[in-house]
Formats: sequence, structure tokens, C-alpha cells
Amino acid sequence: MHTIRIIPCLDVNNGRVVKGVNFVDLVDAGDPVEVATAYDSAGADEVVFLDITASSDGRATAVELARAVAEKLFIPYTVGGGIRTVDDFKNILREGADKVAVNSAAIRRPLLISEAAEKFGSQCVVVAIDARRCLEGYKVPDEDITPDNDTVRVGESGGKWTIFLNGGRIDTGIDAVEWAKKAESLGAGEILLTSMDRDGTKSGFDNELTRAVADSVNIPVIASGGAGTMEHFADAVSEGHADAVLAASLFHFKELEISKVKEYMKRRGIEVRL
Repeated sequence: MHTIRIIPCLDVNNGRVVKGVNFVDLVDAGDPVEVATAYDSAGADEVVFLDITASSDGRATAVELARAVAEKLFIPYTVGGGIRTVDDFKNILREGADKVAVNSAAIRRPLLISEAAEKFGSQCVVVAIDARRCLEGYKVPDEDITPDNDTVRVGESGGKWTIFLNGGRIDTGIDAVEWAKKAESLGAGEILLTSMDRDGTKSGFDNELTRAVADSVNIPVIASGGAGTMEHFADAVSEGHADAVLAASLFHFKELEISKVKEYMKRRGIEVRL
């Protein structure tokens, strides 16, 4: 088995790390640079920064944050939020980020994925997917969110999860599994998959969703949303087939230590970097 990564996620809003439940009721969790450097020392394999209101507020991700973090971190880090163009990728990568995560802009214009992959390499392109289980009697939105008519919608495919725009604010009606496959075909190097239903609940990852996506693509899938115990991390790998596991509030508020999670996973027979 390849080495599984443990990744703290820093949701950033107005320059501060925040955490909520189901994408709302945000609570302050500290300065992003200070929090990130603490995770570096604590044994994190990577760190992800997501400006969670950049897309909905119509502003660009802070390049200054990427620059400040680069001076302090010695592990790979990803920056996302408000990414709209190839130039946005360039500006973030130039300041020291290893990867750039894109979500809403890629849904609206999928060719952004291939343009970025061609210019910077697939290893730099992370497609973030915010997915929620479909409600009974779900209707496909009338408006076509993407210009790609071949993108499969739930009403056509009978899928179980749809993807959302703008930090979980707009339901696109697009099937999450099919969108992950499309993102890979366009050149994405990794999928950051968040279960909106489980986000912040500490009830465990949605392993059915994670497994459905992971088994449908040949690129790494990061499981996100729902971590509550050390068992949840291991289950995301053994049951969800995740290549990496991401958490936020558990680590921010020191309910679990990264080193302890890794030791537990090692005892479960999962390869991790101690």
C-alpha cells in the first residue's frame, strides 16, 4: 500500500482560520500562518488553505497569504478559493504554493482544468468537489451551469450525490462521480472531496461517497468532511479507499493529535509517514 497522507485543512475567512458545521456557523480558530507552522511541527504531511468565501464574494485568493506561508512551511501546501483563471494559478504557484485547488470556476468552465494542467502540470491542479446526497424527488435545475452538455446530471444518471458551487451555496445538479471522472480526463491531478452532509459533524466520513469517487478515477482522492475519531481516519482508507484524509476542527481545537492518528493508523496496517 502507498503512504497515506494526513492533511489539516485551514478554512480562511477575512484572513482568519474558521470552522463551522455544514459550511455555516463559523468559529474563529486562529491565524493561518501560525496554525500552519504548528501543523508542520506536529507531523502533518501537507496543509490545505481554502478561502471559503472568495468565490461567493467575488474576490481573489490572497496572494499575500501564499507568500507568508511559504516563508514558514517546509511541507507541501495547497491554496484554493476564488481561483478563476490560469493567471490565478500562476500567481499562487509563484509565491510558493505546491498546488492550487479550484472548484466553482472549473464547474462553470471545465477547460480551465486542462489549461492549468498543460501549463503547470497535473500535479499542481487539485479539483475540489463539495458534494451532498440527493433529496428524494430532487429536480434537475433548469439553468445549465456548465457549457459542456455532456456533463452528466443526476436526473439523467440516477446518481446519489450532486456538486455545489460557491462554498456549498448553489446546487448544480451535476453528478459528483461523473464530475470527478470528467475532471480527471481534463487533467486534474487530485480530487479534494468534501461531504457537505458530514462537514463539521464529527460523525465520520461519507465512505460510500468517497469509495464511489475513488473507485471511478485513477488519481488520488482526499476524503474530507466528518472526522471525529481516529477510527474515522482509518475507515476512510479501508472502507472509503481514500489516498489522503483531511480534517480541520479536530486538529484546530486539539481534540486529536496528528501523531496519535498516524500511530493508530499504523496499528491498523495502514502505511503512514511517522
